[in-house]
Amino acid sequence: MSVFKLNDKAPDFKLTGLDRKEYHLAEMLEQNDEKWFLLIYFRGSWCPACMEELDELEDTKSYFDKHNVSLITVTHDEKSSLEEMMQEHQFSFPVLLDEDFSFLKAYDVHYHGEDAPYEDHGEHAEPAYFLLNENGKVLYQQRQTNPFGRPHAKEIRKTISYIRKNLK
Repeated sequence: MSVFKLNDKAPDFKLTGLDRKEYHLAEMLEQNDEKWFLLIYFRGSWCPACMEELDELEDTKSYFDKHNVSLITVTHDEKSSLEEMMQEHQFSFPVLLDEDFSFLKAYDVHYHGEDAPYEDHGEHAEPAYFLLNENGKVLYQQRQTNPFGRPHAKEIRKTISYIRKNLK
């Protein structure tokens, strides 16, 4: 697993979205129009806390658009379950499939495996958040080891505002 600090260049990734498009971070940065990227790894469509969070992000997506922040979500959940989720929730941001756990490993997302000290819906990744600037440098990161304590959309908006205001 890779460990990186704030202001480090984020690891590159190439993942396919539910929209069947390929998302390659290096290409998105090359074609970038000064956009920042908020990458959110979520547990899966089966997780009520994740669905509540994604609904809240969708409801406040205009804030992210206004502040030139592109929302991108990532999960390793089953494609068929995610397609049902998209039909029900109609998210306008990309949902990328991390089928081979390449993003999870590169971004050091916590994996709740069979060796975990407590049972929690089987094996899965936990929520993680990465805010990248227009050059792909990490401005903010948070990795959870359980489903609770994650920042809500309001806290993420405050974080983005704070970072923009205090950027060196």
